[in-house]
Amino acid sequence: WDFLILFFCLPVVIFNEITKKRLLGDMSCRIVPFMEVSSLGVTTFSLCALGIDRFHAATSPQASTRPIEQCQSIIAKLAVIWVGSMTLSVPEILLWQLAQDTSPVSGGVTEYCTMKPSSNLPESIYSLVLTYQNARMWWYFGCYFCLPILFTVSCQLVTRRIRGTEKKSECRGTKHGQCEGHLNCTIIALTIIYGLCTTPENVCNIVVAYMSPDMSKQTLDLLNLINQFFLFFKCSVTPVLLLCLCRPLGQAFMDCCCCCCEGCGPDTTSSESSADSKLKTEMSSSIFFDKPRETPPPLLALGTPC
Repeated sequence: WDFLILFFCLPVVIFNEITKKRLLGDMSCRIVPFMEVSSLGVTTFSLCALGIDRFHAATSPQASTRPIEQCQSIIAKLAVIWVGSMTLSVPEILLWQLAQDTSPVSGGVTEYCTMKPSSNLPESIYSLVLTYQNARMWWYFGCYFCLPILFTVSCQLVTRRIRGTEKKSECRGTKHGQCEGHLNCTIIALTIIYGLCTTPENVCNIVVAYMSPDMSKQTLDLLNLINQFFLFFKCSVTPVLLLCLCRPLGQAFMDCCCCCCEGCGPDTTSSESSADSKLKTEMSSSIFFDKPRETPPPLLALGTPC
């Protein structure tokens, strides 16, 4: 979803700032806020799901022998997160619409998006959209800011309390303990980046809600642009941070890039290096799961160093 934000929303925002015209017209005024709010929901519920997963991994009676989660279960969880986030963002489609204004300096017509429900909506839907507009600021702050941060912090504190000092000392230095530590650091880093990038938007929403009559349109547009910049920054940093902290994921990504750049020719040295990298990836893939491989990979029988 971060890539969707960067490849679709970022060009639309840049085009609007340069030409003062909305790319795709009224459709972009509705789709861009919908995708941006959906991005916040996907990140929020993903952090909550990761916190629950780490809690189960820490409180399991046999944490080192938990079965690897099936692909169907992971896809089902991702579907719930994505569909739920998109469903909660549907009011954004009905809330925004395209408006035009004449510039007093140049005399040209500028297009901008305004938060105003259409009067053509049915009365019941129109009242629901108005209710959402009035509660939008606190909904943002409670669901998309407080929920993931408090949830992640609570899961980390409860996990450390349940593990205790004795269990930590036993797992310290082992491969399983190192994997758990890497995963916890990854979740904490993702939460910190998300919190830092969404704080300006929530502050601006509160300021605009109570001081919007005293603020000019240029100031409101600037605040909106700053909020979108932090959202794009979050979408850019999150994949890079994930690739850097999760070493097996980063190694697999680099292997794919090298394969695409150099080609898959029948070179002996490249085949040996790819075999070694595959072995390292297989050996370190337990960072994503709570169960190490019970049977050694087939490459171990060739006498390669372990």
